[in-house]
Amino acid sequence: MRIRLHYLFSVLILTSYGGRVCPYLESLDIWHWLVQLSIVFGLAFGLRCLLLERLVLSAPYEDQTRRQFFFDLAAFVAVGLATLIYNVIMHHFPAGSGVKVVLGTTTLGLFAALDASMERERAILRQLSRVPQAPISGQRYFPLTHKMAMGAILCVVSVTAVIFLVMAKDIDWLIDRGAAVTREAKLSILKELGFIMAVYLAEIVNVVLAYSKNLKLLLGNENSALEAVANGDLQAFAAVAPTGEFSVMAGYTNHMIEVLRLRTDELERTQEATIESLATLAEYRDPETGGHIKRTKNYVRLLGEKLKDHPRFRDVLDDKAVKSLYRSAPLHDIGKVGVQDHILLKPGKLSDEEFEEMKKHTTYGRDTLRVASKSLGDSSFLRYATEIAYTHQEKWDGSGYPQGLRGEDIPVSGRLMAVADVYDALISRRVYKPPFPHSQAVGIITQGKGAHFDPDIVEAFLELAEKFREVALTFADFDEERETLKL
Repeated sequence: MRIRLHYLFSVLILTSYGGRVCPYLESLDIWHWLVQLSIVFGLAFGLRCLLLERLVLSAPYEDQTRRQFFFDLAAFVAVGLATLIYNVIMHHFPAGSGVKVVLGTTTLGLFAALDASMERERAILRQLSRVPQAPISGQRYFPLTHKMAMGAILCVVSVTAVIFLVMAKDIDWLIDRGAAVTREAKLSILKELGFIMAVYLAEIVNVVLAYSKNLKLLLGNENSALEAVANGDLQAFAAVAPTGEFSVMAGYTNHMIEVLRLRTDELERTQEATIESLATLAEYRDPETGGHIKRTKNYVRLLGEKLKDHPRFRDVLDDKAVKSLYRSAPLHDIGKVGVQDHILLKPGKLSDEEFEEMKKHTTYGRDTLRVASKSLGDSSFLRYATEIAYTHQEKWDGSGYPQGLRGEDIPVSGRLMAVADVYDALISRRVYKPPFPHSQAVGIITQGKGAHFDPDIVEAFLELAEKFREVALTFADFDEERETLKL
């Protein structure tokens, strides 16, 4: 549409004003001149449509903008040359008269080509913004400052050339008319100059606005990628511009994001390995629960993903929080390393004194993880791990330990872990009990709704019960547990 408007604008300007610059064109009937220009420009536009795919769009992205500029500029120059040849042959115009037409079409073509090339660049940027591009290094490009200087020079030269021709024609006209009409001549010349300035001002403003759109798109694309990364989204990327400094900037931005992603992945793997190691250390103290940490962290993830859109939980649970809960859940019983063996491994019921000692594993876990937090700094997974270790034995009705928290005073992480931990304890073999069937475990969890457990979390658990069973079967420690889970 933009290039159509340039062609139409050029036909109207050359029709209405061509004769004011060239007296030979003025000798033609205006309708004859309009038809001639319409045919030539129409043919040029038709050929443009036929050749655009082959000469511009089939080229690599980095060449398309430059090719678009020269392609459209060449079309306008060809229009001028075709008009020159036609009028020289058919109307016997002197070559100098035709050169003025060529200069006019070339000047208008310069602005059309600049506009079309920038439109092509915007189209490429929108296309490239859909998929990540490889980083660019060592690319040679025409600097942005040079482009701006070259564009300004071309505009000034073209405007100066046209004004020079108009002034030369007006001087000849003044000489022919004599001094008697000087006052009227001044007014006529001022009108001509005003018309030319208005035309060129419109073209220049259009080019400036088009260029500002490109800069806004380029800078906005770069800023969006950097803002996303600053907010923790390492899947973001900057669209690599076809050419110029922005191409290199986007390439280095994408390279930086990729390095950050790799380093972050490495850090997360290190954190997970550390968590697994610490959890395994606690596991060695209680060897009958080998798959317990694998099962419970998957239970917690299932519950978190189910509840993240729930009105009561959406402000606390999002994808990042669920991931942190999943990673930190294995540390819920880390405090058991501080419990004496004769209590931790006792096959029978604990005495009151022994149970009081056992309850301290929540405090031991909190204190251990707080020491780690001081060394590693504040991080979401350690914060969640500390909450879980300290509060997973709290109960909704306030009868739990170690603080006797009630209802929503218990952190969401602790409430989620409570359901996951109790379910797994029920379906697992312990030194003091056989594994319970899945259906029985579900029934016990249901009975604890509103007493032991958050009612909404129990509702989510009931909807996920079969998925809990699948996780338990996948990470079961003993064949006895697998067989019981089927019941």
